Amino acid sequence: MEYDKKQRIYKTIMLIILVAIITFIATTIFIYNYLGNNKDTKYVMLPTIDKGVTSEISKVKGIIDKYYMGEVDEQELLDSALIGYVAGLNDEYSEYIPKSEMESFEAETTGNYNGIGIYYGKTTDNKIVIVSPIKDSPAAKAGLLPGDEILKVDDYEVTSESTLTDLSNIIKGEVGKSVKLKIQRGDQILEFDVPRENIKLHQVYTEVLENQIGYMDIYSFDEGTSDQFKDKYNELKEKGIKALIIDLRNNPGGIVKEATGIADAMLEKGKTILITKDKDGKEEITKSEEDPIVDVPVILLTNNNSASASEILAGALKDNGVAKIVGEKTYGKGVIQNVFTLSTGAGLKITTNEYFTPNNNKINKIGIEPDIEVSLPEELKDELNIPFEQDTQLKRAIEELK
Repeated sequence: MEYDKKQRIYKTIMLIILVAIITFIATTIFIYNYLGNNKDTKYVMLPTIDKGVTSEISKVKGIIDKYYMGEVDEQELLDSALIGYVAGLNDEYSEYIPKSEMESFEAETTGNYNGIGIYYGKTTDNKIVIVSPIKDSPAAKAGLLPGDEILKVDDYEVTSESTLTDLSNIIKGEVGKSVKLKIQRGDQILEFDVPRENIKLHQVYTEVLENQIGYMDIYSFDEGTSDQFKDKYNELKEKGIKALIIDLRNNPGGIVKEATGIADAMLEKGKTILITKDKDGKEEITKSEEDPIVDVPVILLTNNNSASASEILAGALKDNGVAKIVGEKTYGKGVIQNVFTLSTGAGLKITTNEYFTPNNNKINKIGIEPDIEVSLPEELKDELNIPFEQDTQLKRAIEELK
């Protein structure tokens, strides 16, 4: 009897512990750094929800349940409420992502998805513009250019309330089917019919220029870019390059750890790559941990569309005296977003940190000034494929390295 009693007590205690564990898991969310320093999964407790918020939603729900005569999709109502709640931050980089859209959202970070091949973002006045078409993508072949404002996608009218995820879910889809885009370019209204393809990004393109100068064009900082950089650099070294030009023009950024990984391959061990500050002003310093593999003179090319992770790399190399910058001032996106994956499977992307160069220079809304300012001819400023003989920025970089 005593044994059975102890067993019952033991089972009861274990059941309580099990329930506590399940409750803990149910009230946690997963966070991974979409644009952050790592992709490790962490567990963080959800903050207590403001009773005023839940009370107001409950009141609205009660009225809808009692009086609304149409069909009600509870999940769509909740998603719409949360989308609007986050939009109230008035931060062009923060958004709520419904569960149904998370798979598509996450696919973009791997550089393998079905779409037309464009990077786009929101301006401070809530317009959605193309930052850069991906080279050799359907969008690039169709003639879309950086700076094009997206007015309409198929039958969807783009407004100041539209989110980047809204567009992403319309633009992506079945390979072979086309997307109709209505674009404003300056005073012109243009329409494009762009076929979808499976977009597999090769983020780094290389060639050897005159005087054994290596040229490396980094399109974006998606997953695996830093590894590609190292592989491609080693290939160039085997070809006997004596200097290197890294082209970051029209590179909209991406995953921070990919940019810091490239900087790590170019800086002496222990050098500061990046300083980040959170909402409380707490600093975190990222330093190089490996011995550098790049041992030749380097010049970076930048323009007004070099943003985010591009600016992290440019700032790290400039401040540490490893590279000169030729071209134009960068875009000025100096904030980092984290994506929180909720227990429901939905996502919350919010701005959590501001980053600064190793010399503690602010980037956000300011950008990074080039060491040697060179503009392209006005008629070529928005072109993706610039003929070499007209590429004043690239030619100046070559002259500098000679």
